[in-house]
Amino acid sequence: MSMQTFFITGTDTEVGKTVVSCLLLKDLQSIYSKCQGFKPISAGCETTSNGLRNSDALALQAASSQSIAYELVNPLAYEPAIAPHIAAQEVSEKITLDALQDAYEAVVATQPKLLLIEGAGGWRLPINNEEYLSQFVQQNQIPVILIVGMRLGCLNHAVLTYESIVADGTPVVGWVANQCIEKMAYYEENVATLEKMIDAPLLAEVDFQSKPVLKKRAAYNRLLAWNSTSTLS
Repeated sequence: MSMQTFFITGTDTEVGKTVVSCLLLKDLQSIYSKCQGFKPISAGCETTSNGLRNSDALALQAASSQSIAYELVNPLAYEPAIAPHIAAQEVSEKITLDALQDAYEAVVATQPKLLLIEGAGGWRLPINNEEYLSQFVQQNQIPVILIVGMRLGCLNHAVLTYESIVADGTPVVGWVANQCIEKMAYYEENVATLEKMIDAPLLAEVDFQSKPVLKKRAAYNRLLAWNSTSTLS
């Protein structure tokens, strides 16, 4: 089985990309012998004796079924919890598409069977003043899983994000409804609306709880079948 890769993006920051990515990594281990999480860019890191560490990247590392160095999991790490390109400027660095490509190829070289790449922020995250993280996904034609943070305003954010991904010519495998607040009014009605507005299937839902569980829909099998119907660069 050749390597399968998905890019996890969200309708905003703090919508559960890491939570869902970890659930996917653990669930898909029964299918893929080596599952690896990859967070190329992070901000809001803590300084440790081993260097800068990001809690989301550490969670991805723990959920992965192969053991690789943290620096491969999260190669571009910054301490301030601000926009990554600004955090990079603060230490006289510049994030580039070339740097992202090098980091991607380094983690691919570890030969995972499944690679989940978690983005930072939303789809159109600037990596510098001229380029976006979405361009990295676009140039590699990595299929996208959209995480929708189910809260007031999510309809607008979800539809705009989906339309932007499609306009970039990037394939969308499907989306996941993540209840990122405890009680969203008319949750079921909002999910039903999004199912009509987004021309990609709802893969799963995740309830708001201390130990989240992936509630898979029938379309979840699309993740397993995608490799045989798509060609990834």
